[in-house]
Amino acid sequence: METATMVVNSVAYKAGKRLGEVTIDDISEVVKQPDTFVWLGLWQPEDTFMRKVQEEFGLHDLAIEDALCAHQRPKLEAYGDSLFIVVKTAQWHGGKNEVEYGETHFFVGKNFLITVRHGASPSYAPIRAKAEENQKQLCHGPGFALYSVLDFVVDNYRTVVAKFEASIEGIEANMFKSEFDQAAIENVYTLRRHLLALRNAALPMDEICNQLIRLHEEVIPKELRAYVRDVQDHARQVVSNIDDMREMLTNAMHVNLALVTVKQNEVVKRLAGWGAILAIPTVIFSLYGMNFDDMPELKFPWAYHTTLGVTLAGCFFLYQKLKKSGWL
Repeated sequence: METATMVVNSVAYKAGKRLGEVTIDDISEVVKQPDTFVWLGLWQPEDTFMRKVQEEFGLHDLAIEDALCAHQRPKLEAYGDSLFIVVKTAQWHGGKNEVEYGETHFFVGKNFLITVRHGASPSYAPIRAKAEENQKQLCHGPGFALYSVLDFVVDNYRTVVAKFEASIEGIEANMFKSEFDQAAIENVYTLRRHLLALRNAALPMDEICNQLIRLHEEVIPKELRAYVRDVQDHARQVVSNIDDMREMLTNAMHVNLALVTVKQNEVVKRLAGWGAILAIPTVIFSLYGMNFDDMPELKFPWAYHTTLGVTLAGCFFLYQKLKKSGWL
């Protein structure tokens, strides 16, 4: 892969103002200047190139190894004077109508920020442009740039959550029926699985922000703590909304199964009621079908009509009783 493809952007900032593009070979000299930091954006870099970046910034070997692998758990680790942060990214793909996940790895120091994107991840160019407009906060160094990207990642979580919330309304309507709908149950299971994946991506953001606020003042000075707390609050809100939606889906599924069970019980009750009614003529007619010479009232002229009348009266009486009790 060509270097131009791997390097999305490499810009130096001094006192909150953009100085211009910086080549990889010149970075080590630029970061030595006072009140200056470099924001380097990379996309799926190769091993050889990352080793060059390691030399320029003095990064730890273990952090480089993790950055080269696109399957890391979200975390924050300190290596000397720099931090290594991993966050999961999520974005809604309208064409496929599904969520695409990726990763962004951060190397943060007093005078540099490196973002390494893997997989499905939107460009951070608009975030960089927006941060450059806020020179007052950008003059605090790479901490504000880090906040800007984290805020963008969490905002994407919130966008995906909004899409899921819209989907849940239609699914719930299908679940509150007394008929068993296998497709609806499968949709609930699939959506719960997607919500769990999004929750696993958003949940670690709370602890990452918490550590940035409490333990790393050299990266997040007091002036930026309120901004990071805002990201933390939004991440907590995302997790809370996801938990609420998963609970709602679980309850909807239980209600659907309960409604199906109730309807099945109603059917069984009706069948049992009609079975009880039919038992009366079955017993009486089976008795008169037995081969005995002296069955009672066989010689009586009205025996057939009497027997039939008693049978019908018994069936009607039992029908009325069952109808009144709600079995029919």
